[in-house]
Amino acid sequence: MLAWLKTGILMAAITALFGAIGGAIGGESGMIMALVFAAVTNFFAYWFSDKLVLRMYKAREVDETSAPQFYTMVRELAERAQLPMPRVYLIEEDAPNAFATGRNPANAAVAATTGLLRVLTARELRGVVAHELAHVKHRDILISTISATMAGAISALANFAMFFGGRSDNGRPGNPIATIALALLAPIAGALIQMAISRAREFEADRMGADISGDPQALAAALEKIHHYARGIPLPVTERHPETAQMMIMNPLSGGGLQGLFSTHPSTEERIRRLLAMAGVGQPV
Repeated sequence: MLAWLKTGILMAAITALFGAIGGAIGGESGMIMALVFAAVTNFFAYWFSDKLVLRMYKAREVDETSAPQFYTMVRELAERAQLPMPRVYLIEEDAPNAFATGRNPANAAVAATTGLLRVLTARELRGVVAHELAHVKHRDILISTISATMAGAISALANFAMFFGGRSDNGRPGNPIATIALALLAPIAGALIQMAISRAREFEADRMGADISGDPQALAAALEKIHHYARGIPLPVTERHPETAQMMIMNPLSGGGLQGLFSTHPSTEERIRRLLAMAGVGQPV
């Protein structure tokens, strides 16, 4: 029930942003058009956003024949978590990362980069897969996937407002300063919505993932290793579509400056500290 409430609040907030941008572009008629567009986008995001994200990353579905060790690991951990078997995907990227997507546990998918499989040990990889399955069990995947799709749509609509300017209801040009300000602030508002959703859920997914795998130290070691490698190996798709960064087990964006302010993930150090506290030790092994 909580997941549905969060999803409803997210969709309502983003719909309101659509309406505000539409109003800036075309007054009352622009607002109506934007709200219609928001309704269509909400429908599309609910039913097809997972497929869109997987296609965006050129994810390849695998099975017991094409990726036997990884597939078997996902199946074993899904059984431990009492979840239906998700679809399993690999992404041909050197940057180590992973995410889960789908509208519910019965329609979930777990995706990992080939770089992740190369960098982590089998024990560490189990920790990462368990973390992603925790997102599935908590139904975070619906919220994260929809927010990624909708944030991209907000940015596109805001850019439209910037380039084409506003019109009042009587056809006169609107305030260009207000239009530009809205076009700049709308993507930030979308990012803030994502941030509010993401940080707490990562701590909880770490906790539940450690329970599913039965090995908090393994996930802590995996996070430390991913953090180390991710700083030097970019994930180009995420750089082009930063709205998807919040879906990953660790934010792969390489930008500086204000990036920390809008980070969708808690600090790696704090995540590791909490996991090691669960294990009763002081450092990863």
